[in-house]
Amino acid sequence: MNYATIKPLDVANGEGIRVSLFVSGCTHHCPECFNSEAWDFNYGEPYTDVVEEKVLTLLGKSMVQGLSLLGGEPFEPCNQRVLVKLLRRARELYPEKTVWCYTGYVYDKELKQPSRARCEVTDEMLSMIDVLVDGRFEKDRKNLNLRFRGSTNQRVLDLKATEKAGEIVLWQGLSEEKL
Repeated sequence: MNYATIKPLDVANGEGIRVSLFVSGCTHHCPECFNSEAWDFNYGEPYTDVVEEKVLTLLGKSMVQGLSLLGGEPFEPCNQRVLVKLLRRARELYPEKTVWCYTGYVYDKELKQPSRARCEVTDEMLSMIDVLVDGRFEKDRKNLNLRFRGSTNQRVLDLKATEKAGEIVLWQGLSEEKL
């Protein structure tokens, strides 16, 4: 897997101060994507053990509330197989930190059902994510006033509450926003 960039103190891609890892590779190719250069699986730099240690060290800073995974597409199967290892280590080292993930796949239709996104580690990866922003960016539904997403079709899901309830539960941080 390659990665496009690491933002060590990101406040735009999840609640609080976060370490954001932008992976390379995406097959969605959403028109007007903000990060279209990361569609290419070979874009950026190789994700190595040294890079993983850097991400984990940054995550250990006291002011950092968690890790955000973006892309490209974290749920491309080849990316999942690498990211699940990072998530295992992050959960072991920093169980109090939250994990956010952005995906163009729809949680209940593509990540939990048979689809090209599902692979042998999908369920494990989902189990380690607290908040999932799902759905492809749709330029006709673009809204710059939305928090943590770009178009009105995208959802910000509380995955722990969703799993417990057996139905979609939106992240409560959006309760004051007019949807």
